Amino acid sequence: MKTNLVSDSSDGIRPEVSVVMPCLNEAETLPACIAQIQGMFAEHNFLGEIVVADNGSSDGSQAIAERMGARVVRISRRGYGSALMGGIDAASGKYVIMGDSDCSYDFGHVPRFIEKLRDGNDIVMGNRFKGGIRAGAMPALHKYLGNPALTGIGRLFFRVPCGDFHCGLRGFSKEAYKRMGLRTTGMEFASEMVVKATLFSLRIAEVPTTLSPDGRKRPPHLRSWHDGWRHLRFLLLYSPRWLFLYPGLILMILGTLVTLLLLPGPWTVGSVRFDVGTLVYASMSIMIGFQSVAFALLTNVFAISEGLLPPNPSLNRLFRYIRLETGLMVGFGLIAVGLTASFLAVGSWGATHFGLLDPERTLRLVIPATLSLALGSEVTLSSFFLSVLGMNRKDRVVPGLEPEIVDSVVEIESSQRNSNEVEPA
Repeated sequence: MKTNLVSDSSDGIRPEVSVVMPCLNEAETLPACIAQIQGMFAEHNFLGEIVVADNGSSDGSQAIAERMGARVVRISRRGYGSALMGGIDAASGKYVIMGDSDCSYDFGHVPRFIEKLRDGNDIVMGNRFKGGIRAGAMPALHKYLGNPALTGIGRLFFRVPCGDFHCGLRGFSKEAYKRMGLRTTGMEFASEMVVKATLFSLRIAEVPTTLSPDGRKRPPHLRSWHDGWRHLRFLLLYSPRWLFLYPGLILMILGTLVTLLLLPGPWTVGSVRFDVGTLVYASMSIMIGFQSVAFALLTNVFAISEGLLPPNPSLNRLFRYIRLETGLMVGFGLIAVGLTASFLAVGSWGATHFGLLDPERTLRLVIPATLSLALGSEVTLSSFFLSVLGMNRKDRVVPGLEPEIVDSVVEIESSQRNSNEVEPA
């Protein structure tokens, strides 16, 4: 491969490749990693640099790295993601290769990544399952459960075209890294990068790489269950559809079906009789389902406005129909239905001179009435809250929100400010 020199405003030339290694007490293995990277640079005529992102080592790792010609960046905030973000920010290369400093990855494979990046890909993932996992390199729990399960969930939730979410050897352009705006500080940093690359429609490629047993004598930093949960939690939080929307829709549909079956009267299946008790749970299912769907919508809007997620065209189309006025009309309509049903229930009670009531008959009015009142209130409040999220100033653009919604809110704010102004004496 030929060296690709990239101009820089400071000294005219900057390296094409920066290899960034997070480091926390890796004195045993760091020299071998640095030597392998330097040999790879020389063999393939790369103009490159080695950045050691030290996360507070106390075993002399920093001195070893500096003595061998690597650049040490000291990162005070602990965490795998924190170390990598600090090292990547300090890297000056056009392309960044990140890899662990424990001798588990073969840095001789870096040219495979660079070739894919030069072809125009934004991020290139290593795949250990295609390249080979040597005996003792990965615990059975990770190999047969943790990695396949989390990768499968990620592929399902986000349609990521990668077969190994957690490979620690990967490459990307510095420009793509800036676009992703990564934030997580722990081991879930690996998942965030893949997910955001997909959400931001970056070009993703994959190359086979190998995983070898690490060269440490101490236990690894990775904590299987703790870090596995952090990865799963991240995948759930970044996918409101799977966390809120789909479960909410299922609850609403099932609750509505059961309610429609039980409103006319009891429903018997074999020797089992379903009556107003089941109707209560069905209405609760509708209520919880609606709240979950509303959470999905509000979470999406908030995440987009804060830059956590890219703008969503589907959400924009939805906002053409969902506005404050529409929400208020629907909410007040449901409240009106609830009040009407409540008056009918009170009338039924009055017919008995406010004495004893038939629970089966009365509850078939009271339960839908209270459900309508609650849903109407939720729709009204959610509409106002959605409008608050959509509030926009002229100096701040909130991506993913329709301008019509924002303009109406700005007009209201402007009129309120004008009405509150006091004329000078």
